[in-house]
Amino acid sequence: MGIVNVTPDSFSGDGTGADPAAAAALAARFEAEGADILDVGGESTRPGASPLDPEVELARVVPAIRAVRARTSLPVSVDTCHPAVAAAAIAAGADVVNDIWGLRSDAAMAETVARAGVPLVAMHNQRGRAPGDVIQGLRAGFTETLRLAAEAGIPSERVILDPGFGFGWEPAQNLEMVRRLPELWDFAMPLLVGPSRKSTIGLVLEAPVGERLEGTGAAVALAIAGGADIVRVHDVRQVARVARVADAIVRDNWRP
Repeated sequence: MGIVNVTPDSFSGDGTGADPAAAAALAARFEAEGADILDVGGESTRPGASPLDPEVELARVVPAIRAVRARTSLPVSVDTCHPAVAAAAIAAGADVVNDIWGLRSDAAMAETVARAGVPLVAMHNQRGRAPGDVIQGLRAGFTETLRLAAEAGIPSERVILDPGFGFGWEPAQNLEMVRRLPELWDFAMPLLVGPSRKSTIGLVLEAPVGERLEGTGAAVALAIAGGADIVRVHDVRQVARVARVADAIVRDNWRP
């Protein structure tokens, strides 16, 4: 999953801002570099970021999705926690809703996703929640998300679970999350992991955001070994190569 940030304040410094042509060019490059899906987001979710007015988010996201749709053939997800933005993005051509609050921020999101009949990436967001065991926290969060999804009529086969690397966890817990990923297999749902360029990687490497590629690659390879089906990244060309070799080893899907 290639990250297309249509924001001026992305933590990784790669936001295209309110420029649909720039977003489309980045998406086309990602497609050429081996992305399988594109994730378009209009609101920075870095720690400490101020909430964004949904109208501003709409003005960024909808033109970008239309432009990306015109330039690429890949599925597009919209990274938003606002139902109105999700609905408008789907109308503009988005195929998936990626909700960083896993339906737990706004009750209308579950209804919006169900009505549209699109897949859902449901992330567990630990921000504002009591500390505790990583897997227990994820289990509780995912159970609540799946309850909300079922009540709204979202089939379980359309749900992808994201443990929320970097969202409210301590750095050591982010690493533990990847290490213990197999403990989430019993949900029997696809898993998405997004460690790309995150501050935890920077702490381990003692490196600024622009020098975290190798650390991201290591986290991605180990996440795949732990059962991740999708990895959300900024550096598509390099990480697609990491994923190809990791898949060849873990899934035994390569032959000469």
